[in-house]
Amino acid sequence: MTRSLQAVAYRQPSVLESAAGGQLLGLETSRGATPSGVEDHPRFFTGFLTSPQVAAAGLLAVADVAAARYYQRQLPASLDPVVTGNGDRLRFESFSGCGGVYARLDVLEAGLDGGEVGHGTTNVDVNNPLREALSRVGTADPLHLRVGPEELAVTTMDGPVVEKKVPLPDRWLRGFAEAQVIAAGFDLRAELPAAEAVRFLRALPRGGSRASSVGPRWVVPAGRSLRPTTRPVPGAVCLPGPDRLIALQRVLRHATALRVYGPPVTSAAAAASAWEVVLPGMRLTLTLSPDASRGFSGEGGVLDALATDEAAADAELISVLLAWEPRIDTADLAAASGLEPERVRAALVRLGTSGRVGYDTAEAAYFHRELPYDAERVERHNPRLRSARALVAAGAVALEGTLATVTAEDGHVHRVRDEAGVLSCSCLWWAKYRGGRGPCKHALAVRMVRRGAAPEQDMARVDGGAR
Repeated sequence: MTRSLQAVAYRQPSVLESAAGGQLLGLETSRGATPSGVEDHPRFFTGFLTSPQVAAAGLLAVADVAAARYYQRQLPASLDPVVTGNGDRLRFESFSGCGGVYARLDVLEAGLDGGEVGHGTTNVDVNNPLREALSRVGTADPLHLRVGPEELAVTTMDGPVVEKKVPLPDRWLRGFAEAQVIAAGFDLRAELPAAEAVRFLRALPRGGSRASSVGPRWVVPAGRSLRPTTRPVPGAVCLPGPDRLIALQRVLRHATALRVYGPPVTSAAAAASAWEVVLPGMRLTLTLSPDASRGFSGEGGVLDALATDEAAADAELISVLLAWEPRIDTADLAAASGLEPERVRAALVRLGTSGRVGYDTAEAAYFHRELPYDAERVERHNPRLRSARALVAAGAVALEGTLATVTAEDGHVHRVRDEAGVLSCSCLWWAKYRGGRGPCKHALAVRMVRRGAAPEQDMARVDGGAR
């Protein structure tokens, strides 16, 4: 598994301290992207939180996920959350160390007071002393929030004094991208009022990996609540590894509703889902991978969008038009770029693979952000994509109308069939997943050839075979 060390530097630790008229929550930022370019320690907000205790609990929930592994729990995991200023809101995001849970706290305009929200994305320091202090925030405590360094610190402090180095595996980066793509296929399936939401979430089974080993669980809307079902009936939502929703316990007493999102039920296979707790002026969302032992990195939702030079050129054009919007309108981008909406959507998927857009299920729209990681290597190191490009470069694909043959590296011939644009393959990957985790390398190679991809331009980035 390819990995690198991610260095995150701050001028000082984030703190919660007493201040005139209340408390001050100072969240320190690292190097990040802004409209004026990359800055070492951008400043996104200074003002008040309208619901201090709720915001503190939400931040703790996001930090819980960043520090957690819900599978192979004995391994360490810790990566500081990401904060994005979108002009009218602040978004705090994290991803679990096991790559199977994505968390986001949206502090909306109604949750902020007395200051303008800037634009940009960076890491934010959430250390253990800060976590302890946030857990003690009371209901009546006025809380001033500063995201970014103090003006004095900007002009007088000389260089970072806090630096963290953490491993950043490729599969973690791929998972962050795949989570956005998968969520874009979700619809709202149920909405529970506060009392029912609390009752349902508190009744979920616990037990870590033992609770996850019984297979996928399903729930279906029943009046104002959810009830378990033994099979995935239409309208049902998969709840894979219910213990992975434990971070929501932080905010339950402040909840006003619970919204549940998922894809249409098409088979009995486990599926991802998103669980959103509605809070005063905020939303906390957890997105779960289809299985606790299986992160988002292998789901394959981005592969088709990565497979053509057309999508790469479209993504370059669309990226110029992004302006840190909190809600990206596909129709507006299509009009501004001159591209068809379908090509705009494919470009947004591709931008997601480098962390340049996220997806908000509550608003059914992408939003602009720039992850502060070297995420461009995700495409280069995607094993199926690299293998497909190698097959095309080797001339292993032969087209025969709606059929195609692909000669693998070991000489075995696989047959790929095209039925109304849906490709199936005779390989073991297809037999096992039936397209549920994206195309196999053989189908992907066929799609590249049919779209006229130019693999010779990409082979400089292919440095070996993959599964």
